[in-house]
Amino acid sequence: MSLTATLLLSVAVLVALIVAAGIFTWAERRLLGFLQERLGPNRVGPFGFLQWVADTVKLIAKEDAPPAGADVAAFRLAPALAAAPVLAGFGVVAFAPGLVVADLDMGVLFVMGMLALTVWAMVLGAWGSRNRYAMLGGLRAAAQMLAYESFLGLSLMGCVLLAGSFRMGDIVAAQQDGAWFILIQPLGAVLFFIAGIAAAHRLPFDLQESEQDLVAGFMTEYSGMSFALFFLGEYIAVLLVAALFTTLFLGGWAGPILPAPVWFGLKVGAICALFVWLRAALPRPRYDQLIGFAWKVALPLALLNLLVTGWIAVGDAP
Repeated sequence: MSLTATLLLSVAVLVALIVAAGIFTWAERRLLGFLQERLGPNRVGPFGFLQWVADTVKLIAKEDAPPAGADVAAFRLAPALAAAPVLAGFGVVAFAPGLVVADLDMGVLFVMGMLALTVWAMVLGAWGSRNRYAMLGGLRAAAQMLAYESFLGLSLMGCVLLAGSFRMGDIVAAQQDGAWFILIQPLGAVLFFIAGIAAAHRLPFDLQESEQDLVAGFMTEYSGMSFALFFLGEYIAVLLVAALFTTLFLGGWAGPILPAPVWFGLKVGAICALFVWLRAALPRPRYDQLIGFAWKVALPLALLNLLVTGWIAVGDAP
């Protein structure tokens, strides 16, 4: 792909992601309203569809000033660090054959690295805010990252072993030649999805910004566009986790009749809807239960899954 084509594709993906994140906020609020037997947004535009546009305008116009005593440099840098890595993570996602900004050989590892960087935004924002609630949220985010990143990577290694590559296109191609990996790696898929919820900082694993006990956690002192960047980063992280799950376990863009990008989008949308349904259905666990599950249950299961997959893969090798 030429440099011009790469730049055009990068801009198109960036614009599409920002618009998709905005529409996702509307879709989530409508679906939550349905699941909780209330209306949700229904005034601005047909079915309230333009509510996300109104919210964007409000955040742009809202005052965005650091609190007294804040570390201004850290306070300002944190929101950008929340959004930039997850946007960059989509640079290696293959939406269709040949439709990828950067077809890296280590694409899966690159996405994992970008997801891990988002916790630095929380810690930096908490430190820069000089607020006790924010600091508690930042400490929770750091501890949660250590716990859940430990088995997030291990849970997908079964797919990498079966495909023999970290490249996104190779993993999709391996599933086209056989069954989707969710059928071969059901335990890995479940563990990856659980860890993905924590990596995207979504309910019920969003204790770093739990409103009931931390006001808004690391985002307590943020408003305006700084808050919007944190918000954007969270929703794009959900899309990134859903895109990675689709690539690893659901055959990527593979599907009959419809164009490949459409199949990819439909699968990602279904995973995002599952995120919303879990938000409506499940309560937050206690923090000790959250961390204990990661170290005592999920990590041993991820290691067992990798051991069994490796044993089978070696046994099938010529």
